[in-house]
Amino acid sequence: MNVYSLSYAADIKVLISSGFFGVYHELGPIFEKKTGHKLITVRGPSIGDSPEAIPTRLARGETADLVILDGEAAHELAHKGFVKEASVTTLGLSQIGMAIKEGAVKPDISTVDAFRKTLLAAKSIGYSDSGSGTYIAGQMFKKLGVEDQVMGKSKKVRGPPSGEPVAATVARGENEIGFQQVSEILHVAGITYVGPIPKEVQPGFTFAGAITTNSKQEQLAREFIQFLRAPEAEAVIVKAGLGYPR
Repeated sequence: MNVYSLSYAADIKVLISSGFFGVYHELGPIFEKKTGHKLITVRGPSIGDSPEAIPTRLARGETADLVILDGEAAHELAHKGFVKEASVTTLGLSQIGMAIKEGAVKPDISTVDAFRKTLLAAKSIGYSDSGSGTYIAGQMFKKLGVEDQVMGKSKKVRGPPSGEPVAATVARGENEIGFQQVSEILHVAGITYVGPIPKEVQPGFTFAGAITTNSKQEQLAREFIQFLRAPEAEAVIVKAGLGYPR
C-alpha cells in the first residue's frame, strides 16, 4: 500500500541549493509520479550575499513549504524562525572537491603540504558563492597560511539559478583550478575531477531538508523529506557524489 498522501493533488514549493540538486532532480519526478503531487522548484545558494540565496529569499518574504540546503544553514534558519528546528533532517554528507580543465596535468592534493603547494602554484582559483566558497575564502586559505598569496588570484563564481557551477568556469579556462561540493563537480563536462581536498581541511558539510514555519503543505513536505531519506534513495545519493547518512 502506498504510504504517501493520495487523497488530493497539491503543489509543494521547494527552495533548494545546488549541492543536493542532482539527487532532487532524479528522485523528485519519482515522488511526483508516486503521489500525484507537484514539486515547484526554486534554486538558490545555501548562504551568501546573492539575492537568490535561500536565507535572503525567506527574509524578504518569499514563501516555501520546505528547504533543502547546507545543514548548518538549515539550523541557522531555524534559529531565525524561518524553519522548524525539529524538522531539520540530514539527507546527505558532502565533501569539497577540486576540478581542473580536461587534459591538464593533475596536481597533487593528497596531503595538506601538497595541497598548499598546489594553491600557491595555481594561476587562478575559482570558488562558489555558497557554503563551500564562504568556507574556502573565509577560513581554509587562512588555516593553510596562504590567504595573502592566493586571495588576489581567487574569484567567487555566482552559482545557479542565474549563474553556473565553478567547474564550468574551469572548463572554459577562466580558472585554472576550482573548488565546490563534489556533487556539483562530477557531472560538469570538460573538466577532470582531481579528488576531495585533504580531510584535515574538510569542513564536514551536510545537506538537510527542513519544513518552513509558514508551510501550507507541512504533511506533504514531511513525506517528501522522508522519501529523500529512505534507504531506496541511497544509490542515487552516492551516485551524485554524496554520502548516505546512517
